[in-house]
Amino acid sequence: MAAAAPPPPPSAAPEPSMAPPETTPIGHPIFTRIRLATPSDVPFIHKLIHQMAVFERLTHLFSATESSLSSNLFLSPPFHSFTIFLLELSSSPIPPLLSPSPSFTPIEKTFNFDIPLNDPESDAFSIYYGNQQVIIGGFVFFFPNYSTFLGKPGFYVEDLFVRECYRRKGFGKMLLSAVAKQAVKMGYGRVEWVVLDWNVNAITFYEQMGATVLPEWRICRLTGDALQAYQNANV
Repeated sequence: MAAAAPPPPPSAAPEPSMAPPETTPIGHPIFTRIRLATPSDVPFIHKLIHQMAVFERLTHLFSATESSLSSNLFLSPPFHSFTIFLLELSSSPIPPLLSPSPSFTPIEKTFNFDIPLNDPESDAFSIYYGNQQVIIGGFVFFFPNYSTFLGKPGFYVEDLFVRECYRRKGFGKMLLSAVAKQAVKMGYGRVEWVVLDWNVNAITFYEQMGATVLPEWRICRLTGDALQAYQNANV
């Protein structure tokens, strides 16, 4: 009679898992979306432009009103003239748009932060999709131009602005990247903008995105009385 096989050695005790339970949230997610602005967004756009003027120390030049914006924006299809991308943020997934534009598919991205983002002005920049509150965090305003040297159209970015509580989080890069991506999609040759010479953080940010700062160029501008003087000019 054969001897019985020895019992198998005891199994090693499983190592304790270091991963948190699936029910434990990891960090503080922020759901974002870049979409085309619409006429109903003009009050938000006006407030964003005013905050940008404060940040740039140029409130003495700020005279735009909601009425003047409404009279000049949204008169042409997107990308054919003045176009605005808005940055939306929420702590929950943002509901789909009821009437999305055929010209642009919204860009969505989720960010994860170690601490929640505190927005002291959330009520003033809130839009509701059903019962869900979504915050407007920034915008980029751009329109077509043309390079005779390249023989191609491009985009000129007039304004890029992210509200203070959302800066240095990657949202500005997301906005500018959306414009650059659209330019490539349309076969455009370049995207251009200006930056204040004292805004070192912005200059560094743009260079990190691959932009070239052109110190040899200067802005020339006719405005106000100097422009109006040409009303009856003998050309």
